[in-house]
Amino acid sequence: MVGIYSYGVYIPRYRIRVPEIARVWGANADDITRGLGVFEKSVPDLDEDTATIAVEAARAALRRRAVDPRAIGAVYVGSESHPYAVKPTACTVGEAIGATPNMTAADYEFACKAGTAGIQTCMGMVKSKMIPFGIAIGADVAQGAPGDALEYTAAAGGAAFVIGEGKTIADINHTCSYTTDTPDFWRREGQNYPRHGGRFTGDPGYFKHVQGAARLMLDAVGTSPKDYDYAVFHQPNAKFPQRVAKMLGFTAEQIQPGLVVPKLGNTYSGASMIGLAATLDVAKPGDRIFVTSFGSGAGSDAFDITVTDAIESEDFNRAAAPSVAKLLANPTYLDYALYAKHKGKIVMQK
Repeated sequence: MVGIYSYGVYIPRYRIRVPEIARVWGANADDITRGLGVFEKSVPDLDEDTATIAVEAARAALRRRAVDPRAIGAVYVGSESHPYAVKPTACTVGEAIGATPNMTAADYEFACKAGTAGIQTCMGMVKSKMIPFGIAIGADVAQGAPGDALEYTAAAGGAAFVIGEGKTIADINHTCSYTTDTPDFWRREGQNYPRHGGRFTGDPGYFKHVQGAARLMLDAVGTSPKDYDYAVFHQPNAKFPQRVAKMLGFTAEQIQPGLVVPKLGNTYSGASMIGLAATLDVAKPGDRIFVTSFGSGAGSDAFDITVTDAIESEDFNRAAAPSVAKLLANPTYLDYALYAKHKGKIVMQK
């Protein structure tokens, strides 16, 4: 069975609280936190970007389980914020983790689901015997224009999943996707910040596609929400995943372990993947996990996953890399001025 061989996460230690952003723009902080369910978000350090985040997440995955770098046949990095318009982030990651040149590498873009698209690609290549292992990464230093609604949640972080076959810590039983041309969110080439069609964001954006992929999955594998121990949905805020879970019949208890957005913010391509990692941090053999990502534009990828005995074997060491809970603990808080400096919203004139 093709599945997850290892995984790792990286989240910057800096944070800014939502009330601090609201203070600068004269907004009502209580209304915003109540409306979004988000209290603070991660902020990259001055020398951190999507490439450094992707490298650290991949290294964390390889610390948990030994994989010969020569066996890594593919590296895919999904992001909305690749540091270069022309220069693949995936090549940097491959070099940094010691993979040999005998590999395929590419950057993916599909708003917030580019990372899960990378997982699907690696699954196909492993299953067809083209490669022994592939690494799929979702990482972002998410953009939000000053004063825009996105600024309250656009965060930084990423997750990496090593996809392989045999002795996986979690088997991916099935995957499917639901995609349409929906203009709910976009950023043209050369623009610093994305724009969003507000009234399309929830529906026909998020809810139509997440439900579409989720129902395709449930029909394909013949299951219902009660057959799963955990569920993870893309989390642009805390309200959307809770609402869609209820619409589909999942409980608050099923989504709680993976609902990290209140203290993290929306890490775009990393969002659902970090949620899955947080769930794997506490999962036990036999647990079944339902995952549905979402990317504006728009589409969703769904996964049916079963945790195996290998997650508690000697070959896999969860403690070798920090858990999502540990990465979210003991943050360093910034005021808006330092946050703006870290995000490049203000720069020193030379």
